[in-house]
Amino acid sequence: MPSQRELFYQHLAQTTPFPLALEIERAEGIYLYGNDGKRYMDLISGIAVSNVGHCNAEVIKAIREQSEKYLHLMVYGEYVQGPQVELATLLCSVLPKQLNSVYFTGSGAEAIEGAMKLAKRYTGRTEIISFKDAYHGSTQGALSVMGNEKLKQAYRPLLPDCRIADIYKIPTITKQTACVIIETIQGEAGVRQFSKEFLQTLRKRCNETGTLLILDEIQCAFGRTGKLFAFEHYGIEPDILCLAKSLGGGMPLGAFIAPHEIMQSLSHNPMLGHITTFGGHPVCCAAGLAALKFLMREKHLIEDANQKGELIKQLLSHPAIKEVRGKGLMLAVEFSDFETLKKIIDRCIQQGVITDWFLFCDNAMRIAPPLIITKEEIRQACAVILDSIEHR
Repeated sequence: MPSQRELFYQHLAQTTPFPLALEIERAEGIYLYGNDGKRYMDLISGIAVSNVGHCNAEVIKAIREQSEKYLHLMVYGEYVQGPQVELATLLCSVLPKQLNSVYFTGSGAEAIEGAMKLAKRYTGRTEIISFKDAYHGSTQGALSVMGNEKLKQAYRPLLPDCRIADIYKIPTITKQTACVIIETIQGEAGVRQFSKEFLQTLRKRCNETGTLLILDEIQCAFGRTGKLFAFEHYGIEPDILCLAKSLGGGMPLGAFIAPHEIMQSLSHNPMLGHITTFGGHPVCCAAGLAALKFLMREKHLIEDANQKGELIKQLLSHPAIKEVRGKGLMLAVEFSDFETLKKIIDRCIQQGVITDWFLFCDNAMRIAPPLIITKEEIRQACAVILDSIEHR
Protein backbone atom coordinates (compact mmCIF):
# COMPACT_ATOMS: atom_id res chain seq x y z
CA MET A 1 0.00 0.00 0.00
CA PRO A 2 1.38 3.47 -0.89
CA SER A 3 2.68 5.59 1.98
CA GLN A 4 1.20 8.97 2.91
CA ARG A 5 4.27 10.62 1.39
CA GLU A 6 3.80 8.77 -1.91
CA LEU A 7 0.11 9.66 -2.02
CA PHE A 8 0.99 13.28 -1.24
CA TYR A 9 3.13 13.48 -4.35
CA GLN A 10 0.67 11.49 -6.47
CA HIS A 11 -2.58 13.25 -5.66
CA LEU A 12 -1.95 16.68 -4.11
CA ALA A 13 -1.19 19.48 -6.54
CA GLN A 14 2.33 20.73 -5.92
CA THR A 15 3.29 24.40 -5.75
CA THR A 16 7.05 23.84 -6.08
CA PRO A 17 9.30 20.98 -7.17
CA PHE A 18 10.71 20.79 -3.64
CA PRO A 19 8.06 20.98 -0.87
CA LEU A 20 9.26 20.56 2.71
CA ALA A 21 7.17 17.38 2.84
CA LEU A 22 7.37 17.07 6.63
CA GLU A 23 4.83 14.52 7.81
CA ILE A 24 3.07 16.12 10.77
CA GLU A 25 0.79 14.14 13.03
CA ARG A 26 -0.24 16.78 15.56
CA ALA A 27 0.56 20.29 16.76
CA GLU A 28 0.37 22.09 20.10
CA GLY A 29 1.61 25.49 21.24
CA ILE A 30 4.73 26.37 19.29
CA TYR A 31 5.49 22.76 18.35
CA LEU A 32 4.68 20.40 15.49
CA TYR A 33 5.12 16.64 15.95
CA GLY A 34 6.07 14.28 13.14
CA ASN A 35 4.58 10.83 12.75
CA ASP A 36 8.00 9.52 13.81
CA GLY A 37 7.66 11.38 17.12
CA LYS A 38 10.15 14.11 16.23
CA ARG A 39 9.32 17.54 17.67
CA TYR A 40 9.74 20.72 15.63
CA MET A 41 9.66 24.27 16.97
CA ASP A 42 7.59 26.37 14.56
CA LEU A 43 9.36 29.70 14.09
CA ILE A 44 7.06 30.81 11.26
CA SER A 45 3.56 30.10 12.66
CA GLY A 46 2.44 28.49 9.42
CA ILE A 47 3.34 31.88 7.85
CA ALA A 48 1.97 34.26 10.49
CA VAL A 49 -1.21 32.26 11.21
CA SER A 50 -0.82 30.65 14.63
CA ASN A 51 -0.31 33.78 16.73
CA VAL A 52 -2.09 32.23 19.72
CA GLY A 53 -0.34 28.90 19.24
CA HIS A 54 -1.29 25.69 17.49
CA CYS A 55 -4.46 24.10 18.84
CA ASN A 56 -5.02 26.82 21.41
CA ALA A 57 -7.32 25.22 23.99
CA GLU A 58 -9.86 28.04 23.89
CA VAL A 59 -9.97 28.00 20.08
CA ILE A 60 -10.45 24.22 20.03
CA LYS A 61 -13.25 24.51 22.59
CA ALA A 62 -15.02 27.14 20.47
CA ILE A 63 -14.67 25.01 17.32
CA ARG A 64 -16.07 21.96 19.09
CA GLU A 65 -19.02 23.84 20.58
CA GLN A 66 -19.95 25.59 17.33
CA SER A 67 -19.59 22.44 15.23
CA GLU A 68 -22.20 20.78 17.41
CA LYS A 69 -24.68 23.62 16.71
CA TYR A 70 -24.42 24.16 12.96
CA LEU A 71 -21.89 24.37 10.13
CA HIS A 72 -22.63 26.14 6.85
CA LEU A 73 -26.19 27.46 6.64
CA MET A 74 -26.40 29.87 3.73
CA VAL A 75 -24.31 32.07 1.47
CA TYR A 76 -22.73 35.04 3.23
CA GLY A 77 -24.90 37.90 4.41
CA GLU A 78 -28.38 36.34 4.44
CA TYR A 79 -28.83 34.79 7.89
CA VAL A 80 -28.07 36.28 11.28
CA GLN A 81 -25.37 33.93 12.59
CA GLY A 82 -24.07 34.43 16.10
CA PRO A 83 -20.36 33.74 15.50
CA GLN A 84 -20.24 36.24 12.62
CA VAL A 85 -22.07 38.94 14.54
CA GLU A 86 -20.02 38.49 17.72
CA LEU A 87 -16.65 38.50 15.95
CA ALA A 88 -17.56 41.51 13.79
CA THR A 89 -18.73 43.39 16.88
CA LEU A 90 -15.54 42.62 18.80
CA LEU A 91 -13.35 43.59 15.83
CA CYS A 92 -15.13 46.92 15.46
CA SER A 93 -14.74 47.58 19.20
CA VAL A 94 -10.92 47.37 18.96
CA LEU A 95 -10.59 49.31 15.69
CA PRO A 96 -10.90 53.03 14.96
CA LYS A 97 -14.50 54.20 15.24
CA GLN A 98 -15.07 54.66 11.52
CA LEU A 99 -14.08 51.06 10.70
CA ASN A 100 -17.48 49.73 11.68
CA SER A 101 -18.53 47.35 8.89
CA VAL A 102 -16.95 43.92 8.41
CA TYR A 103 -17.18 41.73 5.32
CA PHE A 104 -15.89 38.22 6.12
CA THR A 105 -14.17 36.16 3.45
CA GLY A 106 -12.51 32.77 3.26
CA SER A 107 -8.92 33.97 2.79
CA GLY A 108 -6.59 36.94 2.59
CA ALA A 109 -6.57 37.01 -1.20
CA GLU A 110 -10.37 37.12 -1.21
CA ALA A 111 -10.27 40.01 1.26
CA ILE A 112 -7.93 41.89 -1.09
CA GLU A 113 -10.20 41.17 -4.07
CA GLY A 114 -13.20 42.48 -2.16
CA ALA A 115 -11.36 45.59 -1.00
CA MET A 116 -10.22 46.41 -4.55
CA LYS A 117 -13.78 46.02 -5.88
CA LEU A 118 -15.14 48.13 -3.03
CA ALA A 119 -12.68 50.96 -3.73
CA LYS A 120 -13.54 51.01 -7.43
CA ARG A 121 -17.27 50.83 -6.76
CA TYR A 122 -17.30 53.58 -4.12
CA THR A 123 -15.04 56.05 -5.93
CA GLY A 124 -16.16 55.32 -9.48
CA ARG A 125 -12.47 55.28 -10.43
CA THR A 126 -10.28 52.51 -11.85
CA GLU A 127 -6.62 53.21 -11.09
CA ILE A 128 -5.07 51.15 -8.29
CA ILE A 129 -1.56 51.85 -6.99
CA SER A 130 0.55 49.31 -5.10
CA PHE A 131 4.25 49.03 -4.33
CA LYS A 132 7.34 47.20 -5.51
CA ASP A 133 7.79 43.78 -3.87
CA ALA A 134 4.31 43.92 -2.34
CA TYR A 135 2.50 40.62 -1.85
CA HIS A 136 -1.28 40.71 -1.55
CA GLY A 137 -2.24 37.20 -2.67
CA SER A 138 -2.19 35.04 -5.77
CA THR A 139 -5.67 35.33 -7.29
CA GLN A 140 -6.13 37.32 -10.49
CA GLY A 141 -6.86 40.70 -8.92
CA ALA A 142 -4.38 40.31 -6.07
CA LEU A 143 -1.74 39.21 -8.57
CA SER A 144 -2.37 42.40 -10.53
CA VAL A 145 -1.20 44.51 -7.57
CA MET A 146 1.69 42.20 -6.66
CA GLY A 147 4.93 44.15 -6.82
CA ASN A 148 7.12 41.46 -8.36
CA GLU A 149 7.05 40.69 -12.07
CA LYS A 150 8.62 37.24 -11.78
CA LEU A 151 5.45 35.70 -10.34
CA LYS A 152 3.15 37.74 -12.63
CA GLN A 153 4.58 37.48 -16.12
CA ALA A 154 3.19 34.02 -16.94
CA TYR A 155 -0.37 35.14 -16.20
CA ARG A 156 -0.67 38.39 -18.13
CA PRO A 157 -2.84 40.12 -19.19
CA LEU A 158 -3.99 41.02 -15.69
CA LEU A 159 -6.24 43.84 -14.46
CA PRO A 160 -5.77 47.13 -16.31
CA ASP A 161 -4.99 50.43 -14.56
CA CYS A 162 -2.83 48.83 -11.87
CA ARG A 163 0.40 50.76 -11.27
CA ILE A 164 3.39 49.61 -9.23
CA ALA A 165 5.18 52.42 -7.37
CA ASP A 166 8.76 52.44 -6.14
CA ILE A 167 9.08 51.52 -2.50
CA TYR A 168 9.72 54.45 -0.12
CA LYS A 169 8.66 57.03 -2.74
CA ILE A 170 5.27 58.73 -2.56
CA PRO A 171 3.61 57.90 -5.89
CA THR A 172 1.67 60.31 -8.05
CA ILE A 173 -1.90 60.04 -6.76
CA THR A 174 -4.63 61.82 -8.71
CA LYS A 175 -8.39 62.14 -8.78
CA GLN A 176 -8.40 59.16 -11.14
CA THR A 177 -6.90 56.93 -8.43
CA ALA A 178 -9.45 54.67 -6.75
CA CYS A 179 -7.11 53.39 -4.07
CA VAL A 180 -3.59 52.93 -2.87
CA ILE A 181 -3.01 49.48 -1.39
CA ILE A 182 -0.01 48.92 0.84
CA GLU A 183 1.18 46.44 3.45
CA THR A 184 1.65 48.40 6.66
CA ILE A 185 4.87 46.41 6.98
CA GLN A 186 5.92 44.54 3.86
CA GLY A 187 6.09 40.80 4.49
CA GLU A 188 7.37 38.89 1.49
CA ALA A 189 9.79 41.70 0.65
CA GLY A 190 11.69 40.55 3.73
CA VAL A 191 10.02 42.64 6.46
CA ARG A 192 10.51 46.10 5.01
CA GLN A 193 9.21 48.97 7.13
CA PHE A 194 8.02 52.36 6.00
CA SER A 195 8.77 55.45 8.04
CA LYS A 196 6.04 57.13 10.04
CA GLU A 197 6.53 60.24 7.89
CA PHE A 198 6.08 58.23 4.67
CA LEU A 199 2.82 56.60 5.75
CA GLN A 200 1.42 59.86 7.13
CA THR A 201 2.29 61.66 3.90
CA LEU A 202 0.64 58.88 1.90
CA ARG A 203 -2.47 59.18 4.07
CA LYS A 204 -2.54 62.95 3.53
CA ARG A 205 -2.19 62.64 -0.24
CA CYS A 206 -5.03 60.11 -0.37
CA ASN A 207 -7.20 62.53 1.63
CA GLU A 208 -6.41 65.37 -0.76
CA THR A 209 -7.48 63.39 -3.84
CA GLY A 210 -10.42 61.44 -2.43
CA THR A 211 -8.43 58.24 -2.86
CA LEU A 212 -9.08 55.32 -0.51
CA LEU A 213 -6.13 53.97 1.47
CA ILE A 214 -6.21 50.18 1.84
CA LEU A 215 -3.91 48.73 4.49
CA ASP A 216 -3.05 45.07 4.10
CA GLU A 217 -2.38 43.70 7.60
CA ILE A 218 -2.87 40.07 6.65
CA GLN A 219 0.58 39.15 8.01
CA CYS A 220 1.27 41.89 10.54
CA ALA A 221 -1.95 42.21 12.57
CA PHE A 222 -3.07 40.71 15.87
CA GLY A 223 -0.14 41.53 18.09
CA ARG A 224 2.73 40.39 15.91
CA THR A 225 4.41 43.80 15.85
CA GLY A 226 3.78 44.73 19.48
CA LYS A 227 0.46 46.43 18.76
CA LEU A 228 -2.87 44.76 18.04
CA PHE A 229 -2.72 46.35 14.57
CA ALA A 230 0.51 47.53 12.99
CA PHE A 231 -0.97 50.85 11.78
CA GLU A 232 -1.17 51.89 15.45
CA HIS A 233 2.61 52.44 15.35
CA TYR A 234 2.32 55.09 12.65
CA GLY A 235 -0.51 57.42 13.65
CA ILE A 236 -2.65 56.66 10.60
CA GLU A 237 -5.96 54.95 9.95
CA PRO A 238 -7.02 53.18 6.74
CA ASP A 239 -10.21 53.59 4.76
CA ILE A 240 -10.25 49.83 4.24
CA LEU A 241 -8.39 47.27 6.35
CA CYS A 242 -7.65 43.75 5.11
CA LEU A 243 -7.15 40.92 7.61
CA ALA A 244 -6.70 37.14 7.41
CA LYS A 245 -4.11 34.55 8.51
CA SER A 246 -4.16 34.82 12.33
CA LEU A 247 -7.70 36.25 12.26
CA GLY A 248 -9.13 32.71 12.31
CA GLY A 249 -6.96 31.36 15.13
CA GLY A 250 -5.78 28.60 12.79
CA MET A 251 -8.98 28.32 10.74
CA PRO A 252 -9.41 29.84 7.24
CA LEU A 253 -10.88 33.31 7.62
CA GLY A 254 -10.35 36.74 6.08
CA ALA A 255 -12.06 40.10 6.23
CA PHE A 256 -12.09 43.55 4.73
CA ILE A 257 -13.35 46.28 7.01
CA ALA A 258 -14.53 49.78 6.10
CA PRO A 259 -16.91 52.53 7.21
CA HIS A 260 -20.56 51.59 6.71
CA GLU A 261 -20.96 54.46 4.22
CA ILE A 262 -18.30 52.91 1.96
CA MET A 263 -19.23 49.27 2.51
CA GLN A 264 -22.87 49.74 1.58
CA SER A 265 -21.74 50.47 -1.99
CA LEU A 266 -21.65 46.71 -2.53
CA SER A 267 -25.33 46.28 -1.62
CA HIS A 268 -26.95 48.18 -4.47
CA ASN A 269 -26.59 49.12 -8.16
CA PRO A 270 -26.11 46.21 -8.48
CA MET A 271 -27.15 44.27 -5.41
CA LEU A 272 -24.80 41.42 -4.46
CA GLY A 273 -21.77 43.45 -5.47
CA HIS A 274 -19.53 40.92 -3.77
CA ILE A 275 -20.58 37.34 -3.11
CA THR A 276 -19.00 34.50 -1.15
CA THR A 277 -20.40 31.12 -0.19
CA PHE A 278 -18.08 30.17 2.66
CA GLY A 279 -16.80 33.59 3.80
CA GLY A 280 -17.42 33.96 7.52
CA HIS A 281 -18.02 30.25 8.04
CA PRO A 282 -19.56 29.96 11.53
CA VAL A 283 -16.93 27.53 12.82
CA CYS A 284 -14.13 29.77 11.55
CA CYS A 285 -15.73 32.85 13.09
CA ALA A 286 -16.16 31.02 16.41
CA ALA A 287 -12.46 30.14 16.30
CA GLY A 288 -11.51 33.71 15.41
CA LEU A 289 -13.67 35.07 18.22
CA ALA A 290 -11.97 32.78 20.74
CA ALA A 291 -8.51 33.72 19.42
CA LEU A 292 -9.19 37.46 19.63
CA LYS A 293 -10.69 37.14 23.12
CA PHE A 294 -7.60 35.20 24.18
CA LEU A 295 -5.32 37.95 22.84
CA MET A 296 -7.36 40.70 24.44
CA ARG A 297 -7.23 38.94 27.81
CA GLU A 298 -3.55 38.00 27.54
CA LYS A 299 -2.47 41.46 26.43
CA HIS A 300 1.01 40.86 27.79
CA LEU A 301 1.62 38.63 24.74
CA ILE A 302 1.20 41.68 22.51
CA GLU A 303 3.22 43.92 24.79
CA ASP A 304 5.98 41.31 25.14
CA ALA A 305 6.37 40.88 21.36
CA ASN A 306 8.75 43.83 21.19
CA GLN A 307 10.93 42.53 24.04
CA LYS A 308 11.03 39.07 22.51
CA GLY A 309 11.93 40.53 19.13
CA GLU A 310 14.76 42.54 20.67
CA LEU A 311 16.02 39.40 22.41
CA ILE A 312 16.19 37.61 19.06
CA LYS A 313 18.11 40.53 17.56
CA GLN A 314 20.58 40.45 20.46
CA LEU A 315 21.10 36.70 20.31
CA LEU A 316 21.50 36.40 16.54
CA SER A 317 24.91 37.98 16.29
CA HIS A 318 27.29 36.32 13.85
CA PRO A 319 29.65 37.47 11.07
CA ALA A 320 27.50 35.62 8.52
CA ILE A 321 24.42 37.65 9.49
CA LYS A 322 24.22 40.94 7.60
CA GLU A 323 21.18 42.30 9.41
CA VAL A 324 18.29 41.36 11.68
CA ARG A 325 15.38 43.70 10.98
CA GLY A 326 11.71 43.95 11.79
CA LYS A 327 9.25 44.92 14.46
CA GLY A 328 8.14 42.72 17.35
CA LEU A 329 7.97 39.07 16.29
CA MET A 330 7.94 39.84 12.57
CA LEU A 331 11.62 39.54 11.71
CA ALA A 332 14.00 38.92 8.82
CA VAL A 333 17.55 37.66 9.28
CA GLU A 334 19.57 38.56 6.20
CA PHE A 335 22.49 36.55 4.82
CA SER A 336 24.74 37.02 1.80
CA ASP A 337 22.82 34.82 -0.63
CA PHE A 338 20.16 32.15 -1.00
CA GLU A 339 22.63 29.27 -1.21
CA THR A 340 24.04 30.13 2.22
CA LEU A 341 20.60 30.58 3.74
CA LYS A 342 19.21 27.36 2.27
CA LYS A 343 21.95 25.31 3.94
CA ILE A 344 21.23 26.99 7.27
CA ILE A 345 17.49 26.43 7.00
CA ASP A 346 17.93 22.78 6.05
CA ARG A 347 20.14 22.18 9.07
CA CYS A 348 17.73 24.05 11.35
CA ILE A 349 14.91 21.77 10.24
CA GLN A 350 17.10 18.70 10.78
CA GLN A 351 17.64 19.95 14.33
CA GLY A 352 13.95 20.54 14.91
CA VAL A 353 13.53 24.26 14.21
CA ILE A 354 11.31 25.25 11.28
CA THR A 355 11.98 28.46 9.42
CA ASP A 356 12.08 29.52 5.77
CA TRP A 357 12.78 32.44 3.43
CA PHE A 358 10.69 35.19 1.83
CA LEU A 359 9.19 35.16 -1.66
CA PHE A 360 10.90 38.37 -2.74
CA CYS A 361 13.92 38.26 -0.44
CA ASP A 362 15.37 34.76 -0.69
CA ASN A 363 18.55 35.60 1.21
CA ALA A 364 16.63 36.41 4.42
CA MET A 365 15.32 33.97 7.02
CA ARG A 366 11.76 34.42 8.26
CA ILE A 367 11.23 34.48 12.03
CA ALA A 368 7.58 34.87 13.05
CA PRO A 369 6.82 32.43 15.88
CA PRO A 370 3.57 32.17 17.80
CA LEU A 371 3.32 35.04 20.27
CA ILE A 372 3.20 32.52 23.12
CA ILE A 373 6.86 31.56 22.60
CA THR A 374 8.85 32.02 25.82
CA LYS A 375 12.20 33.74 26.16
CA GLU A 376 13.80 30.40 27.03
CA GLU A 377 12.38 28.87 23.85
CA ILE A 378 13.74 31.85 21.91
CA ARG A 379 17.20 31.19 23.36
CA GLN A 380 16.94 27.53 22.34
CA ALA A 381 15.84 28.43 18.81
CA CYS A 382 18.58 31.02 18.36
CA ALA A 383 21.19 28.55 19.61
CA VAL A 384 20.06 26.11 16.89
CA ILE A 385 20.23 28.84 14.25
CA LEU A 386 23.74 29.87 15.31
CA ASP A 387 24.87 26.24 15.36
CA SER A 388 23.39 25.76 11.91
CA ILE A 389 25.31 28.78 10.64
CA GLU A 390 28.54 27.34 12.01
CA HIS A 391 27.97 23.88 10.54
CA ARG A 392 26.30 24.77 7.23
